[in-house]
Amino acid sequence: MFRIIAIVVVVAIVALLGYAVTKPDTFHVARSIVIKAPPEKIYALLDDFHAWRGWSPYEKLDPAMTRTYGGPARGLGATYAWTGNGKAGAGRMAIVEAAAPSKLQISLDFTKPFAAHNVAIFTLAPEGDATRVTWAMDGPSPFFFKLMDVVFNMDRMLGKDFEAGLADLKAKAEA
Repeated sequence: MFRIIAIVVVVAIVALLGYAVTKPDTFHVARSIVIKAPPEKIYALLDDFHAWRGWSPYEKLDPAMTRTYGGPARGLGATYAWTGNGKAGAGRMAIVEAAAPSKLQISLDFTKPFAAHNVAIFTLAPEGDATRVTWAMDGPSPFFFKLMDVVFNMDRMLGKDFEAGLADLKAKAEA
């Protein structure tokens, strides 16, 4: 009996690992919201890392997080590094493309709890008297991330954070 159970467990593990291998080598997560504010007002909350404390869901993970700002105060070349608790981790962001008021691209490098190198892109498109803001993140999916995605759907997990951040961005911009 024990042998049959062991075989079933081994087959299940091999199947899980085999399924993880079939996952894409990259990931893409995106969420959008319509904000009743001009793109310029919203863009000003995005290209200044100091302003992120007012809307980013990741700023709430560790109130004692250490933040370091570098480069210009805003726009191309601005940087932001953080070190926080286990939830916040550690990493660095840099604005690598700034096309005000329609697009902002950020290089996003995590060092803790694991290393990851991603790109975050904010696009702003006028919609009547409002602006559609899309927050997207793209990056590589090494095997460990593929395996994690089998158990914890990354799109759902990151998507919830993006939705919360966009809702807070909307409240801030419409105030």
